[in-house]
This record gives sequence, structure tokens and C-alpha cells, in this order.
Amino acid sequence: MNIRQETPKDYDEVYQLIKSAFAAAEHRDGTEQDLVAALRKSAAFVPELSLVAESGGRLAGHILFTEAKVGQDIVLVLAPLSVSPKFQRQGVGTALIREGHRIAREMGYRYSLVLGSETYYPRSGYLPAAQFGIQIPDGMPEANFMAIPLQEQAGPISGAVSYAEEFR
Repeated sequence: MNIRQETPKDYDEVYQLIKSAFAAAEHRDGTEQDLVAALRKSAAFVPELSLVAESGGRLAGHILFTEAKVGQDIVLVLAPLSVSPKFQRQGVGTALIREGHRIAREMGYRYSLVLGSETYYPRSGYLPAAQFGIQIPDGMPEANFMAIPLQEQAGPISGAVSYAEEFR
């Protein structure tokens, strides 16, 4: 498997991959692929953190990290993580998270947030965001709103989360 930065020529295939990855997902709203398209055009977009996993010449997965704020601190938001149904439960998602975290660390980002499965994301080190002093946005279940420090000396963080407007 090869993980690389997404390029514009991947956009159509990534759109379909996200759509199929979320088609049977327990928690979805059906617009995840449209969110990614909108985020690519936003100020929150970080091209180096829009990654694809390839296997056998086909896209197996995609991950996107965009910028947000906690208080006045810039953080990343992991959303969405998509793995083609044919490649699920084979470590593709975990590999994408690890590579995204590695690149984010190198770029100097201190924290990543995610709203997702309380059984899946802790395997990659995510913990309840409230443990870090991050306020849980209204309507988000505490167990599903998580954060991870990306730096050994990430320092304290606290406050409310301000997402890119495309998330609204």
C-alpha cells in the first residue's frame, strides 16, 4: 500500500470512494463527499493533509485533516476518514491516520480532533477531548468527541472549538 498526497486528478475517484465508504455507515449524513469538496476550497484546507491510500493501482482510502481553532490555538480536525468497502478491516484507515499524524507533527501542529467512533479512534491514541480542556460543541456526544496531542510537548489547550464554516 502506498500513501500519498491527494491531487486534483484524484478528486472524482475520491468523491465516489467517500460515497461508497459511508453508504452503509452507522453514523452518516450522506453528504460526506460534498463536505470534502467544499473543504478543499476553504481557508481551512491543508493540501499536505489530504491523503489517499493506493493498493493495486486503485484508491483504497482517503483522509482529510483541516484547520480549526480551540480558543485562539490552531488545531486540526480529522474529517472524514474513508476506506473503500473492499479494503475495510485491513489496516488502511489506521495507516492513513498514522501518516496524517506524522505529517502534521512535522508541520508543527499540536493537536488533532475527531468526532467519531469511541471504539475505533482510541486505537490511534484519541482520548475524550474534555480531558484536555476542550469544550464539547453543543449536540456532540462526549464519548465521540476526541483529541490527540501530536507533539510530545504539545502544551495545554482549552476553550471552545471553531470549525471551518463548511462543517455547518
